[in-house]
Amino acid sequence: MNTNWTHPLEGQSVGKAFISYLVPSVLGMLVVAFNFIIDGIMVGHKLGSTAMAGIGIASPVYTLFVAMSLWIGMGGATLYSNAMGRKDITSAKQIFTKSIMLIMLVTLAIGYTAFTFKDKLVYSLGANAETFPFASDYMNIMLLFGFVFTIENALSVFVRNDGNPNTSMYAQITFAVANIIINYVTLYVLEWGVRGVALGTILSASLALLVLFTHFFKKTNNLTLTRFKWNNKLLASLLLIGFPSFLAELGMSVFSVSHNISMDRIAGTDGVASFTVLNYIHGVVLLAFLGLASAAQPLISYYHGASQVKRVQQTIRLATKTALTCGLLLLVVVQIGAPYFVQIFGNFSSGVTDNAVYGLRIFTFAYVFMGVNFVMSTYFQSVGNAKMAIWITAAREMIIMIALIAVLPSFFGVTGVWLAIPLSEMLVLATIAVYYRKRSLTDRINALRPDE
Repeated sequence: MNTNWTHPLEGQSVGKAFISYLVPSVLGMLVVAFNFIIDGIMVGHKLGSTAMAGIGIASPVYTLFVAMSLWIGMGGATLYSNAMGRKDITSAKQIFTKSIMLIMLVTLAIGYTAFTFKDKLVYSLGANAETFPFASDYMNIMLLFGFVFTIENALSVFVRNDGNPNTSMYAQITFAVANIIINYVTLYVLEWGVRGVALGTILSASLALLVLFTHFFKKTNNLTLTRFKWNNKLLASLLLIGFPSFLAELGMSVFSVSHNISMDRIAGTDGVASFTVLNYIHGVVLLAFLGLASAAQPLISYYHGASQVKRVQQTIRLATKTALTCGLLLLVVVQIGAPYFVQIFGNFSSGVTDNAVYGLRIFTFAYVFMGVNFVMSTYFQSVGNAKMAIWITAAREMIIMIALIAVLPSFFGVTGVWLAIPLSEMLVLATIAVYYRKRSLTDRINALRPDE
């Protein structure tokens, strides 16, 4: 390691640093999102709506692996950047080593354990007789080889936090382009069906991992594997700080399962298919917001470790303004283009198409609040306020959302299902506003107290 190396954030203005991370982070995520859209189009046109529904039902397994990689990856990377901000290079190296070892062991154990009761798992996620074969084929591959993209995903976070967001972006682009090519071959040339789609994901992640390995040959690299002793206190901090990221991804599983079950009960397979179409589009938006939050996280973590409070505040203001602007723009674009977005996935029945368009136009209101909630959760996570970060994540994707999706369909039918997420995001943002108002009031009261 180059001991004379200076972190790229040193000497840069906050605005310039934010843009230097924002562009590759969001661009990389959008390319990955574009890949998911192309995946959906190819599956929809080649295999039909039932296969799409099967993949949608099995997708929580993919989400769980991503959740594990982000739990440990984001927790470790946040502590890594905090340590780099304090110029504690030894601790930073140990944090990186522990994180990579932990993510490898945990995801291998989860994948092979879940594989032993795969059929029961498929049905518990909402499969029926029509969708089971497709969901099962997809899950077979993901459970056995999912550890590949968990390692790739976690390493991408560390590379970004090591001052190299461009290499993370190149890895994401490699994953996306390779996945499109491989899936075309497996679907249209080899005709391997859903299994080919899952295999394409694993092979593409392997190629992206090779791109990330190039970071280790750079002079600016500080990600060095080193000897370490297990430190329970450090491990607890890593898991606590990273837990909101795990919840965010796990919440996507809860989101998918709850909506699949509700739509299957209310509208059958066509209802599940319409939600799957919406979920492909929703995935693009989520990745864009995740890219925004991923751009802010290394800055906030480093500035917090270096005790640069004003820079932390400037970063948050820039990120929240960007998130709000993007949310409003998305609202307008989707309201106008909803029918066109749905049609690109295939020539479905009117029941599937009409319900997906109707759902999109309601669902899109969530994006006005969602981006800000993403940024605020990342902020609290990066400064060590895990309690508030956990609340934001758990409330928006589990606690409030589940309560709404359990109650609203009884009164509004399918409309109630589509309303659950927008109302959940709005209510969570209101709790953040209340938290800040109470904290501001407490600070003013403490300022008036005489020194003891």
